[in-house]
Amino acid sequence: MLNLLLLASLALAPQGAQDPAAAGPAEAPAAQGNTVLPAWPSIEAPAQPSGRSSSSWSRTRRFAPAPATTNQTATRTPVSSLVGVRGMEENHVMGIGLVTGLAGTGDSASAAKQLLQNLLLTRTINVDLQALSSKNIAVVLVEADLPSGTKEGRTIDVRVSTIGDAASLQGGTLVMTELTDMMGRDVYVTAAGPITVGGFSAGGESATATKNHVTVGTLPDGGKVQREVPTSIVSEHGFIYLDIKAAHNTFGNVVNIAEAVNALYPGLAEATGDGKSIRVRVPEDLPSWAHAEFAATILRQEVLSENMARVIINERSGVIVMGGDVRLQPGVIAYGNLTVTIAETPEASQPGPLSGGTTQNMDRTNLAVEEENSALVLAPGAVTLQEVVDVLNVLGTTPRDMITVLQAMSQAGTLLAEIKRM
Repeated sequence: MLNLLLLASLALAPQGAQDPAAAGPAEAPAAQGNTVLPAWPSIEAPAQPSGRSSSSWSRTRRFAPAPATTNQTATRTPVSSLVGVRGMEENHVMGIGLVTGLAGTGDSASAAKQLLQNLLLTRTINVDLQALSSKNIAVVLVEADLPSGTKEGRTIDVRVSTIGDAASLQGGTLVMTELTDMMGRDVYVTAAGPITVGGFSAGGESATATKNHVTVGTLPDGGKVQREVPTSIVSEHGFIYLDIKAAHNTFGNVVNIAEAVNALYPGLAEATGDGKSIRVRVPEDLPSWAHAEFAATILRQEVLSENMARVIINERSGVIVMGGDVRLQPGVIAYGNLTVTIAETPEASQPGPLSGGTTQNMDRTNLAVEEENSALVLAPGAVTLQEVVDVLNVLGTTPRDMITVLQAMSQAGTLLAEIKRM
């Protein structure tokens, strides 16, 4: 190795230094046995990765609501807020349509081109399927809710949504589409016109900006009623049926409504056997043109509505809504959070030059486990909504954690309410 270095130094030395006689008298010869080597630049090893990945879990500061007073007395509510008149339901109609005029955000599948070809054939225009482009068209589902009794020629709102892989309906126009019943036999609504998306989508090769949902749009008053759905508020046997709404479905509300109607028209109302409806008999001498006025006087009556002992929870959004009659039995609750944080940080180790090594991937894992040490909490009984709120606030949990607590309390029997999941 030393010989190689000497040869390299001689090859790199200046030409004048190769002849010892050419050296000046001021230059002293090197001492025998001491070889002077030239200075070589140092070769640094490649820098090794030093980055660290991290993962953390935190809880925001708890919002402390101001104390509020609750009114536990029953609320007087119009009958129209608690019931629906049988026969006045909305009817769902739908169809498959084609949206044109899209700026390159249409479907990529051949279904859109096939639908466009069929549309052109209705105008005696025959175009080969391969010659059509689908980047500016999209196949959509067109839907509308048709109220009963809406006359021909009236306009209603229409909804459109993409079926294929269209990226946006912005700027599109719906081609004339027929909306039919579930069997597809009778056409009730026709829809056409420009689509309102309520947002936008713009982007380039490496960045995209989107506001709201651009694959679903509406046509305000874009549907025209072609066929009426016949209906009548009075049945063929001369009764008006008031069906209790699901959110107020209690026997007490049904009885209160029947009593309120009988107070106005004695002996005309009675609760049905299933406890879900009120049947009101229409006087025989009442003309047909006065049936709507007769029903309106009933719906304007106010009754004492019962509070529902019900808890509505939505685990996706963490929403909790409680009814006024929710109660708590005394119990003991212990709740503790267990937080596990795992961070994977693989690193690549590069070998030095001329070392003959290979690049190696080295696994790095950071694991942190934190368990909250919570004591037992005595939950006293609560007979008012404010007391229920005060007891649950003592736990200091987040809304998502509170959902788990409420489910456990319901199974233990300490929560006297029905839990409904959205």
